[in-house]
Amino acid sequence: MNKSELVEAVSAKADVEKRSTEKILGVFFETVQDEAKGGSKVAWPGFGSFRAIQRASRMGRTSPSDPTPKKIAASTAMKFTPSTSLKEFMNTKGRAKKAASTKKAAGRATTKAATKKSSAKKVPARKSTAKKASKR
Repeated sequence: MNKSELVEAVSAKADVEKRSTEKILGVFFETVQDEAKGGSKVAWPGFGSFRAIQRASRMGRTSPSDPTPKKIAASTAMKFTPSTSLKEFMNTKGRAKKAASTKKAAGRATTKAATKKSSAKKVPARKSTAKKASKR
């Protein structure tokens, strides 16, 4: 999803004009950047938190085609940590399948039990036509 698609989706759900939505989202992201750069942690309960982390300088390769090690300068990066409820939301698909398969297994068990009960009243099978034809 790109910026224009995000603005469109939020404005449709919030029933707000696209121009206002774009301005609000822009101010939101600017605020998160400013606070994180200042050393604060920005948290949204139920979603997650943003914070700035410091990366130390290190030796590494800057290009896979150039094997010579080079010094990579220290930098500041933004880190997002998802909340527990967001992690659970993102992983409900696997649980839904597991719950559905458990329900199916329980359904099969009751079907097998019903089949066993009904199989006690079996009617003798009829002779096949192939056997009848071979006897003639």
